[in-house]
Amino acid sequence: MEFFQALADFRFMQYALAACLLASIGCGTIGAYVVIKRIGFVAGGIAHTVLAGLGIAYYFGAAPLHGAIIAALVAAVLIGWIKLRWRQEEDVLIAATWSVGMAVGILFIARTPGYAVDLTSYLFGNILLVTQTDLVLMAVLDALIISFVVLFHRQFLATAFDEEFARLRGVNVEFFYIFLLCIVALTVVLLIQIVGLILVMALLVLPAAAAAQFVTSVTRMMLLAAGLSAVVTSLGLGVSFVTDLPSGATMVVAAGILYSAALAARRILRPNF
Repeated sequence: MEFFQALADFRFMQYALAACLLASIGCGTIGAYVVIKRIGFVAGGIAHTVLAGLGIAYYFGAAPLHGAIIAALVAAVLIGWIKLRWRQEEDVLIAATWSVGMAVGILFIARTPGYAVDLTSYLFGNILLVTQTDLVLMAVLDALIISFVVLFHRQFLATAFDEEFARLRGVNVEFFYIFLLCIVALTVVLLIQIVGLILVMALLVLPAAAAAQFVTSVTRMMLLAAGLSAVVTSLGLGVSFVTDLPSGATMVVAAGILYSAALAARRILRPNF
């Protein structure tokens, strides 16, 4: 009841809940592709490279989230190209991009004159600081993500399930793979304020992985993952408010519990599945 009373009384709590719901839309939709294609490590590389864009934008006095979008898209193209061209060394190269991106962001933030921004708000998220402008940006990103998925769903599925068959059908696999990573990058930006860069991969993967235990249709998986993500983020927000715990970490723990419960439920309901 304390949480619901805070929702009724405080605008920042309303903004925080709205951010949870907006992030869940993109998270559930794109998380399904990430799980199917098994590119969680790639998504993590993109997420951590975003800190470079945040730091550079902060250094030059621009909006940090605008820098995050640019850095995420650049990282998606770079990592996608690395994965396509150097498959034997992709783990090392993606890890290098991951670590160097974070280091560049830290250096720019450290060299910014005046007040040194608290890195933990970027690394672990601070949903209570979400503004109305942030919500508008999140809504725009959601609209872009959904539009791209509606327009190119078949190409994304062909690329995710069978690249060779997709090539035989005339699909430009390389283009749509990098395009998919760019959409993953936009989703990462959606989640930065919610759980931060360190924990973003868990929220992107776990709700979709839990949904995959019960449905076989990709469209249903997206819808269920979005719903589960909304439940996890809202529940995590409520628990963190009542217990005075970090909201991002609480949400990820809730997502982990949800995934574990989904695995156990599948074992019970579908022992031979």
